[in-house]
Amino acid sequence: MLSLAQTAFLILVFAAVFTAAQGAIGLLTVAGQKRKLNARLKVAEKVDGVSALVMELRKQRGLNAEGKKGERLRWLSDLIVASGVKYEPRKWIMMSAVGGVTAGFCVATLTKVYLLALPVMLITGLGGPYFWLKFKAGDRAKKLGFQLPQALDIIVRSLEAGHPVPTAIALVGREMADPIGSEFGMAADEISYGATLAQAVERIAERCQHPDVDLFAATVRLQERAGGNLTGLLKLNANTVRERHKMRLKIKAASAEGRASAMILTGAPFVALGFIMITSPNFYGDVIHERFVQIGIGVLGFWMLLGNLVMRRMIDMRL
Repeated sequence: MLSLAQTAFLILVFAAVFTAAQGAIGLLTVAGQKRKLNARLKVAEKVDGVSALVMELRKQRGLNAEGKKGERLRWLSDLIVASGVKYEPRKWIMMSAVGGVTAGFCVATLTKVYLLALPVMLITGLGGPYFWLKFKAGDRAKKLGFQLPQALDIIVRSLEAGHPVPTAIALVGREMADPIGSEFGMAADEISYGATLAQAVERIAERCQHPDVDLFAATVRLQERAGGNLTGLLKLNANTVRERHKMRLKIKAASAEGRASAMILTGAPFVALGFIMITSPNFYGDVIHERFVQIGIGVLGFWMLLGNLVMRRMIDMRL
């Protein structure tokens, strides 16, 4: 049995270790936030002048010198800009090619079915980057929706303190982390470069492709054309965005079971197929050339695709 003094000593040791761990985690978290917060400022340190900064930021987002998206493959250009990933096409092509060749080689080596190597190579090399950009764009959109009410609150407080609107937008770019900090920072740089407030906010909406950001842009355009109290409009805008965010979370919770079922039903056949191909490569290899088998696999694939589209339609609720 431990004495009272020994018990108190162990409690103090545990408290000291716990406090030290909390402090270390806090320091690492703050350091990470500082690095993210200063991402745009690091670009500013490498260039001279507002014009060079604006051009470099547009280049890194995949925009042209006028801040417009590419007209060719517009859907891909929209996805690249919305993802916020640094635009490096040569690096992306090299990584896609290496990933596709590696995946095709692994499939051919494991299954001994060399006909599968080419489709796997194409799917991995072309589909992999697309789904990665899609994931990054979705994750960035979630962060934007969460940060936007805070950014609007900062703008409102800055306006109530007597600052002009461009200064309030620049304050968001300095004080908030990515992605909202970079977007409003780019808008402040574009205003300094000669764009109007409406043009800068409209470009934020074009880059973000988020309904809440579109609402913010519409509010600014409405106030510019019709007049009125911008501070009051932005307060109402912030409350509306918060309520919409709460509703999205409620919808996500309500549809969690359906989304889980969809993922299980979609992934189970592929997991079973992969297990069969690894453990018994000739199970399908001996009959894959049969016309009936090929038609059957095609029908099953189409039926699965149709089922996924129906399930997605059932659980995909947008505000």
